[in-house]
Amino acid sequence: MTTPQPSDARDRLVQVRSEIAKAVVGQDAAVTGLVIALLCQGHVLVEGVPGVAKTLLVRALAASLDLRMTRIQFTPDLMPGDVTGSLVYDARTAEFSFRPGPVFTNLLLADEINRTPPKTQASLLEAMEERQVSADAVTRPLPEPFMVIATQNPVEYEGTYPLPEAQLDRFLLKLVLPLPQRHEEVEVLHRHAGSFNPRDLAGAGLRPVAGVADLAAARAEVRAVEVAPEVLGYIVDVVRMTRTSPSVSLGVSPRGATALLAAARAWAWLSGRPFVTPDDVKALAVPALRHRLQLRPEAELEGVTSESIIGTVLGSVPVPR
Repeated sequence: MTTPQPSDARDRLVQVRSEIAKAVVGQDAAVTGLVIALLCQGHVLVEGVPGVAKTLLVRALAASLDLRMTRIQFTPDLMPGDVTGSLVYDARTAEFSFRPGPVFTNLLLADEINRTPPKTQASLLEAMEERQVSADAVTRPLPEPFMVIATQNPVEYEGTYPLPEAQLDRFLLKLVLPLPQRHEEVEVLHRHAGSFNPRDLAGAGLRPVAGVADLAAARAEVRAVEVAPEVLGYIVDVVRMTRTSPSVSLGVSPRGATALLAAARAWAWLSGRPFVTPDDVKALAVPALRHRLQLRPEAELEGVTSESIIGTVLGSVPVPR
């Protein structure tokens, strides 16, 4: 068995999780998921009721990595040009020039993305997949790194536009932020009763502990993590079984299989191992796959969930030894 090697980049990325904890109480799984997505150059869909620190979490991530963050509040009247940018007439030169939109950033927080019509939602497709924006027959690259973190409220459906399958499939992970446990909620109140100001992260002691160079080095190390043919076959078997479930009308696509592989690789690297195990695949299966399943209406009425289907699949597919 290969001995884990020390890594300065890993130490710094692990420290990012500790740094975020200075501002966000709990939500360890979500913090880890965001770090994994950054390592995989992926995007994240975050779901949670209002008030569980979704925005604060993203701001803390940007501050701990010294990255530029931009927030867009998605509304029914938001236009695609409000996201990507648009051509603006300059009277001095009598020419049109491109004014970049808020998508030209490192971390884009697409707040309540399902409150804007599909036309505006689709304006992010090229940015998420190709990491570029095309306007007036000119292609403009986005900054590196670039990640979309989109949020949506799971309890309000009035005036919302569900994300189409093609867009959901472009998110590496879907993270669900639960309500805090009692001791965590007590700690939140304790901080607020003191001097904590969620709008002043520097005052909370948050500081950059890693940078773009560390992230690039970490990504190179993640790509070097070994994956045995048996583990690759295990991922494929898990994905293929979701397509045969009687409760599913649309199973996980091949893009979902590559997402699960990438996430498992990053998790193995964060854990200090230079190889992926079946347990790594199991650990990331739910966040990597749950948003890629389309359930049959009758299954939803019976209370079947994507998470329960994935759990059944993981319990059925033979694990390689």
